[in-house]
Amino acid sequence: MQETGPRPNILEFSREQLAGVMARHGEPKFRAAQLHRWLYSHEAGDFASMSSISAGLREKLSSAYEIRMPSVVRSESDQQACCPGDSSTTVKYLLRMPDDELVESVLIPSGDRLTACLSSQSGCPLQCGFCATGHMGFRRNLHAFEMIGQAYALQHEAERRPGGRLTNIVFMGMGEPLLNIDNVFEAIGTLTNMDYRFGISEKRVTISTVGLVPGIERIAASGLKTKLAVSLHSADQKLREQLMPVARQYPLEELGNAISGYNRKTGLPVTLVYMLLRGVNDSPENARKLTHFARRFLCKINLIDYNPIVNFGFSPVYDDTRNTFVGQLLDAGLQVTVRKSQGAAINAACGQLATHPGTFGANPQ
Repeated sequence: MQETGPRPNILEFSREQLAGVMARHGEPKFRAAQLHRWLYSHEAGDFASMSSISAGLREKLSSAYEIRMPSVVRSESDQQACCPGDSSTTVKYLLRMPDDELVESVLIPSGDRLTACLSSQSGCPLQCGFCATGHMGFRRNLHAFEMIGQAYALQHEAERRPGGRLTNIVFMGMGEPLLNIDNVFEAIGTLTNMDYRFGISEKRVTISTVGLVPGIERIAASGLKTKLAVSLHSADQKLREQLMPVARQYPLEELGNAISGYNRKTGLPVTLVYMLLRGVNDSPENARKLTHFARRFLCKINLIDYNPIVNFGFSPVYDDTRNTFVGQLLDAGLQVTVRKSQGAAINAACGQLATHPGTFGANPQ
């Protein structure tokens, strides 16, 4: 007798593809919408519980497909919080995908905001010089449901805190979202569906990119009202190429034009993220070049400190250097914020996510 392999995971199908699944089973298109709602609004873990779907169709689906969401392997809290369970605690999660691939996500509190930082890829192919994710290499793109599953896992944690709900989502975890843009769009469409239980406003979702021009143009043309953050880190072309190899493919002039086009089409500003690296991009001349670049379009500048990573050879800037840099930008009339990194103590801050052994103190089994 021939053994059959595992049944396909129904969650791997997009909303549009579910209509094809229903058609193959001789069902009308609206059944796909019902199924999608059960999977993502009700978070159904099996087909038997889908009471608005006929028993016959539920049986067909059960025999042909499985439902396998990402699962939390473990979590680690930032010990800077005053005590366990403190609502100010940043928490990093290690999640296992249905094929056993691992990714990290972070729950970040800030005042009355509770943000889920989601990964869009396992690893990253771009190899930015200061980023641990790039150094772990690229494994694969995540499916839309694997991003949604991260959000749901963090929402369940949020429910144990005062307020009980995620307020913001940022695609700033492992990977480059615009290299997986179709699945990112699919995930955002589900997470921002206001008829679903999760429903979060598009205006509370941020997509972060290292500056992939075609992806920025697609976001601008998509009609999405999400926010866009561009990891800049230098407004000097040669230095940016040294820090971020992708800058050779999308130079600053082309990137600036894409941001200007985004402004025109959406009417929205862009956030330029600039990580200060001691002795690398923190000089008055670096600030002058950043000022020249940022004046071309509607933006705000978000300065962040480098979060140390073992053997990477970079260091955070001194306070006086940072203050001088900020003052120079403010004097030029730019809008500037200095973001306090959270989660650095547990390797959960910007640039620190990587699922190699040791990021959680031990290799997960």
